[in-house]
Amino acid sequence: MTNPRVIVARILRAVIGDEISLDTAFAQQLSDTTAQTSFIKAACFGVLRHYLRLQWYLQQLLDKPLKPKDLDVHCLLLCGVYELFDMHTPDHAVVSETVNAVSQLKKNWAKGLVNAILRNAKRQQQPLQERAQHDVQASTMHPQWLRDHLQQDWPDEWHTIVAQNNLPPPMSLRIDTHQIDRQAYLTQLQQQGLTATAHSQVTCAIRLDNPVDVHELPGFAQGLVSVQDAAAQLAAPLLDPQAGERVLDACAAPGGKTLHLLQQQPALAQLLALDADAQRLQRVQQNLDRAGVSAHLQQGDAGRPEDWWDGLPFDRILLDAPCSATGVIRRHPDIKWLRRDSDIAALCNLQARMLDALWPLLAPGGTLLYATCSLLPEENEEQIRAFLRRRSDVRVHPPEGSWGVPRAVGRQILPRQNGPDGFYYSVLEKSDP
Repeated sequence: MTNPRVIVARILRAVIGDEISLDTAFAQQLSDTTAQTSFIKAACFGVLRHYLRLQWYLQQLLDKPLKPKDLDVHCLLLCGVYELFDMHTPDHAVVSETVNAVSQLKKNWAKGLVNAILRNAKRQQQPLQERAQHDVQASTMHPQWLRDHLQQDWPDEWHTIVAQNNLPPPMSLRIDTHQIDRQAYLTQLQQQGLTATAHSQVTCAIRLDNPVDVHELPGFAQGLVSVQDAAAQLAAPLLDPQAGERVLDACAAPGGKTLHLLQQQPALAQLLALDADAQRLQRVQQNLDRAGVSAHLQQGDAGRPEDWWDGLPFDRILLDAPCSATGVIRRHPDIKWLRRDSDIAALCNLQARMLDALWPLLAPGGTLLYATCSLLPEENEEQIRAFLRRRSDVRVHPPEGSWGVPRAVGRQILPRQNGPDGFYYSVLEKSDP
């Protein structure tokens, strides 16, 4: 049987060395028959959340860096130190199992090195951890470019944002309130031995006290409940589609917002779920099939409607734009490793292209909801201000509510303990000609 730490090392090597997303690495390395999947995922998420600190530890413990061809051994060491310091696996088990994993990687030359480094790490744990607090990269576990952005954009909030990014996210649920009210579903959870709390600002949201497998959730297979962060649950009510309207979900995958729109307003004339990635559209279809609802799915680039638009205007458009995802780092810790400062300008150009391309598809009097899971003003309020300078037929309706931080042309949510992810929303109405 393959040592699960070997699989952890392979996944981490794919993310760190090949720069593929953690989700993709999981899909490539894990299957329904993989043993100890929970451990593997917990170790990978933990190492990537704490990567810069763990890397700092290894720099203190290794006499010289390992060669690039031995990145798998380096990843094993990252996992081993994380286990020792944060997962509280018995010390002897961490050392023996990690050394065993070296053998399975066919790197027997490294067995002595791994054994020595892990034993030394445990002996020096307290002084290492104390010294790491004086290194800004090791203590914040964020790359410098991202720290600089957060400090500049959110000078009073950046410490809290960084701390939240380094913690596991809450598991939030969205109730289909057309089928059951929230209190009744909370009662069902309690009967299953699951404790949860109603979200104070999002009427269909529930936060579980402890994450569980989705198949333990009453009614999940029937679409009674979906896993969706509370911030993302705001999209459908902010767009507020009405019966008989034609709606475009412009970047629909994986389909959580598409499903919410259909469940909130079952009497739509049409909902077109568009995405550039055909494989990700399959996820949309799976979400809809689970709940027994349907939409028209179309592969296409939201920035090139000439390739897919039928010429009929839409009453509502949801543009959940591609972005830096800096508001959901706690869910996707690989972002800290994979994203670069140089990516932001390209993303802003893409967002602008999509806004300019989709606006002519909106009927006069219609609504476009611009959304990102970013914390960076370049992608949010500055993007909308630039759009307003290019168009004279736009009215901005800043969202109201007790959630988030009000901005001049939208509303920004910052990650908080047990709270929603970081998100930005701006509601744009097309003026009558």
